[in-house]
Parts: sequence; structure tokens; C-alpha cells
Amino acid sequence: MVNTSKELGAWLRLVLTPGVGPESARRLLAAFGEPHIIFTQSETALCQVVSAPQAQALLAMPPDCAALTQNTLDWLQADGATRCVLTLGDADYPAPLLDIPDPPLMLYALGQTAQLATLQAQPALAVVGSRNPTPQGADNARAFARSLAASGLVIVSGLALGVDGAAHEGALDGAGPPGTAGPLATIAVVGTGLDRVYPRQHHALAQRIAQQGLLVSEYPLGTPPLAAHFPRRNRLIAGLSQATLVVEAALQSGSLITAQQALEQGRDVMAIPGSIHATQSKGCHALIKQGAKLVESAQDVLEELRLPLPLPLVQAALDLGADRHAAEAADAPDGVRADVEEIALLRALGHDPVGLDALQGRCGWPTAQLQARLLELELAGQVGRLPGGLFQRIGSA
Repeated sequence: MVNTSKELGAWLRLVLTPGVGPESARRLLAAFGEPHIIFTQSETALCQVVSAPQAQALLAMPPDCAALTQNTLDWLQADGATRCVLTLGDADYPAPLLDIPDPPLMLYALGQTAQLATLQAQPALAVVGSRNPTPQGADNARAFARSLAASGLVIVSGLALGVDGAAHEGALDGAGPPGTAGPLATIAVVGTGLDRVYPRQHHALAQRIAQQGLLVSEYPLGTPPLAAHFPRRNRLIAGLSQATLVVEAALQSGSLITAQQALEQGRDVMAIPGSIHATQSKGCHALIKQGAKLVESAQDVLEELRLPLPLPLVQAALDLGADRHAAEAADAPDGVRADVEEIALLRALGHDPVGLDALQGRCGWPTAQLQARLLELELAGQVGRLPGGLFQRIGSA
């Protein structure tokens, strides 16, 4: 980890030098070693590795390098969540990122930084999808992440609105309350500097992640949310994970970029199917046609990753979901509480046939409660029971 002003300043100077991109910087590091050694070389020596314009740029100090170095040192020493800056080659640098074609030269981390070195041992799953999901899509992301985090997976996503935020929330709920001993719950890979939160609506969520997970970025402090940064950060979401699960995505969704990068990195891709009439499902269906694994439950994900299903942990996650539902309904008068549950269950059903296990994964209810409500809706003519143990909403129910 970077600890001294001199070391940090040399790395930032390398990253900030105009015209010297990551590939050129890696060639320079391979040729000369540490960044501070690069800046002791003559222009002739540098031209053996990079172009003449790049060599000339390396000999000039970037104008805002000193200020950024001091700001970063102040950030590292600030109170609150643990912070660190890792550089390529550090012992604690996340091993999975070393396997991707373009690992970041510098990685900023906020939160449970002590667990960075364990990422190779802990299975991780990227959960991504639409920024404007259907209610069912958001519920799916939250329920899958909750159960899988309870099963020991770290859930990786991008802190965006929609599916990303729901996945982070589900993972935090599945991992238990703050202070509970256990594996890393979730990692948020962001496209800004870690001294700001984007989108602003996720400020409280980012604070929760810092308590039970990690926020990471390759961008220096002060970096604003530029559009070009988000497709680029997607390679890190895929790279930190064994596989990528796409929950909902339109055909032009940025989530498909993450899925493509996962495939290029040799990772597995999975997708949750949806209605053939829903725009947000067309990207998932396209991935499935191309060979992505179709998944309907957390169990499907664990089987695809060849991981065991620890039933006590999953039941704990389901209980958390039931507790949340109970809290939402607690303030309702007795006469309408049943209606609140009915609406919640119909939303979870969606409009396509669904099995009991998948439905339970969406709503997080105990089996007895779920079966009782399904029977009531069936008797009321709002839900039909299909062959194969499937259920489907009837008409406009």
C-alpha cells in the first residue's frame, strides 16, 4: 500500500502525465521498475520504451500533481472508514484483477480494506442490470443478492440506480447487521473519485457499504462522474467476479458491456429471463440465446459456480426478507394488512409462470406464509396453478 508522500506523488505523476496511457505506463514500469525511477531517466532512455512526445511529457511535472498528492494524503488520514491506495504489484492488490488485460495502475479503496487480499479465496458474483428496472426486476436483484450473500458470496456491482443499488442492499441484508462477523458483503466499483458519491441518492447506501463492504475506484480523488468512466469501470466489476449475473437489461444497456467483458476475461455469464413483452428483458434473452446460463433461483447460481448451498444461511436471509415485509405492513390497519401482502405477492409473481422456489427468492417469505397466500389468491381466481408446480397471474390480476 502507498504510505509516503514521495511514493504517492510518483505514482500520481505517472497516471496524470498527458499522453501516457495505462499500456504505456505498464511498459515503463516493466522497463524501469518503480515510478520514481522512471522520472530519473533521460529522454533518450525513455524513448527506448515510449514515443518522443510521451518521453518529453514524462519529463515535465503535471501542474496539479502536488495538490492532488496532498489531498490524497489528507484523505488517507481522515477519520471514519479505513482507506488505502493500492498500486499494481502491491501484495494486497486484488489478485483477480491481475488476470484481466488492463488492470488499473492505482486502486483506491474505502471500507473493509483488510479483506482486499482475500478476494482470491472468496467467491464473488457481479450483479448488474437496468438503471430503470421493473419492480419485479429490482425485487429479483435484491432477493438474489440477499440469498447469495448469505451463502458466502461477495456481491459486486456499480452503485448505480436501479438493479445495482438493489443488489448492494440485498447483499448487505443477507450478510447480517453491521458488526456481524463474516465474509465481505459487497463491493461497489464506482466511476468517480472516492471523495464523492454518485448518484447522490445513494449517499446512505455508500455509507452502509463502507461498514460491511468496499467501495473501490481507479480514478483519482476529485474525479467527477464523466460518461466515459462508467463503461470503463465495468471491466473491473467483471474482473473482480467469478461470474456476472444480468438481472434486467435492454438491448442497448451498459450491463451488456459488463457481460461482454466478463466473457472476454473468461468469466461465466448468467441471466434471469423475463416477459417476452418487456423491453428490459430483451438484453437478458439475447445473452441466453448466445449461451448465457438461464437462472431462476439463487440455487441455480450456486450450482453454476459449483458452490454448496448452506441452508441455515439462506434461511436467515429469507427471514430478513420476511422481517422487512412485516415492518412495511406493520403500520397498516388490520383491515388492509392482507391487501398489502396481496399486492406484494402479485408484484413478485409478475406475469410469467414461476415456480415456488423462484417466487420465494423474489419475496423472501417463509414457505408456509407463501403457500397460504398463493392458495387464497388461487381461490379468489387471481392466480392459476400450472403443470410442473408453476403459478401464474390470471388476467389483469
